[in-house]
Amino acid sequence: MLYSLYEAQHAALEPLRVAAELSRGWFGHPFSPLSYVPMSRRLVAGSDLFLRVTQRYEKPAWGIDAARVAGRDVPVTLEVMLDKPFCKLVHFRRELETPRNDLKVLVVAPLSGHHATLLRDTVRALLPSHEVWVADWVDARMVPLAAGPFHLDDYVDYVCEWIRLLSPDLNVISVCQPTVPVLAAVSLLASRREPSCPRTMVMMGGPIDARKSPTAVNNLATKKPYSWFEQNLIHRVPQKYPGFMRWVYPGFLQHMGFMGMNPDRHFNAHWDYYNHLLEGDGESAESHRRFYDEYNAVLDMPAEYYLDTVKTVFQHFDLPKGRMFVREELVRPQAIRDTALLTVEGELDDISGNGQTEAAHLLCLNIPRERREHYLAPKVGHYGIFSGRRWREMICPRIAEFIRRHG
Repeated sequence: MLYSLYEAQHAALEPLRVAAELSRGWFGHPFSPLSYVPMSRRLVAGSDLFLRVTQRYEKPAWGIDAARVAGRDVPVTLEVMLDKPFCKLVHFRRELETPRNDLKVLVVAPLSGHHATLLRDTVRALLPSHEVWVADWVDARMVPLAAGPFHLDDYVDYVCEWIRLLSPDLNVISVCQPTVPVLAAVSLLASRREPSCPRTMVMMGGPIDARKSPTAVNNLATKKPYSWFEQNLIHRVPQKYPGFMRWVYPGFLQHMGFMGMNPDRHFNAHWDYYNHLLEGDGESAESHRRFYDEYNAVLDMPAEYYLDTVKTVFQHFDLPKGRMFVREELVRPQAIRDTALLTVEGELDDISGNGQTEAAHLLCLNIPRERREHYLAPKVGHYGIFSGRRWREMICPRIAEFIRRHG
């Protein structure tokens, strides 16, 4: 019912959005005489802000058309290597004139509200010296009900399939939430003595052991019973979408949660945007648009997967307690011996607290000490781990060097 009310609200706002669009054109176009009347700039700025606050944000484009390889710009094309109902395995193919023996990297993006394009900066920094594949998750409301449910076990199965497909000599990078299913997948492959185990696995800002340095996200999961999440956050997809009747954790509810974590910061950012429009500061306004075009683009998560994650990762802590099962098979990280491990955390991370990712070292105790490293990035928050200047200058070079040494 809530999802349908959300759709009805959006439809009810459409006349106001049309009026705001007209107002922005009438009072903002340089050839319009109304653009020179008093208060025209305020009307334009207010209309623009209203449109941005009420619009639907579609999945952004990757926008990676070229990479600088060995001092030359080479074209990059996106190729869907494996198309699964809930995820596409995308290859960023570099159109090289001379083949290179660069190391292969699989980047497992989080299925936690935002699209995989949030890792654009991650991919762009890796492309000059690596062959890169990315797990690009599909919005669950676009997946027909006939495709069946998607559980945490299915997520682990997907990761195992990708690793087998891209092996041998594969390196895996997991960002945030997928650190748990990736560690589970590699553990299962190692337990079965499969030859497809990756050379290295890099885990960045993920809840391997959510008991350590709990954040607001962790506290919510422990303070609320499982039934609360099931009854309040899970809704059926409305009729207008291909996934009609599928149970999901809607993207708009996740977005409300993202904004609610730092409401003052987001309010001030929008107020600053309004003032930038008034002052004619187009560069600052465009910077705001770029950030929020990505931040506001959210997807629906399959309900089964979300609830499994709440219970397994944030309430029962099954992985660090040694009692996580995937299709009745025990996950044994101690079985991993030949895969090198690098964990990365941000000093100021307010989503995955310090120590949560580093806990992987305690679980993977049979990886030789010389093949394990941990890096705590100073003055870096959650998003800074995989995006921005500190990612490019501090973290990515460290990851690349680790992969070269052990991959």
